[in-house]
Amino acid sequence: MARSSSGRRLGRSFFDRPTVRVARELLGATVVARGPDGPRSVRLVEVEAYLRGDPASHAFRGLTRRNRSMFGPPGTLYVYRIHQVVCANLVTRRGEAVLLRAGAPGSEREGNPSGPGRLCRSLGITIEDDGSSVTGPGRIAVRSRSGPVGRVVRTPRVGISQATERRLRFSVARDRWVSRPRPAVPSASPS
Repeated sequence: MARSSSGRRLGRSFFDRPTVRVARELLGATVVARGPDGPRSVRLVEVEAYLRGDPASHAFRGLTRRNRSMFGPPGTLYVYRIHQVVCANLVTRRGEAVLLRAGAPGSEREGNPSGPGRLCRSLGITIEDDGSSVTGPGRIAVRSRSGPVGRVVRTPRVGISQATERRLRFSVARDRWVSRPRPAVPSASPS
């Protein structure tokens, strides 16, 4: 079950691009977090994009003490607490970010990283990681995917109450680690 995390570390230029493109290209990338018990990793299988002017985004009403990391440089972690769990986003452009929704575990040690809170718990990401960069020498890195990711499904985001119609949730089709509700995968049209 162990997966290689040997891809190259993604730099600031990867994240400093249109958020929807970054979200889609994060699928298959590996998030690695070093901790006291060694590194833990997940291969991303589901993400959501949050854009400028998006009423579902924490940045919609502007800069606050809570969301200040969303206005940081590309590759900054925006970590926040909701319902007694923490969730992590990767900043792309000022006020825009990609929520890390689910990953496939790198080993059995990571447990079940299906869902944004579980993913953070699996990697040991805490509120103290808010504002740190994944592009420098810090304890959390994002590594490039090592091969094709498979079919990507684009559906509306989940767990939000505004802008629910926007198709900004990206997941790997039929991957067992995608969080619920799992998106329906349309069948191919007859030729």
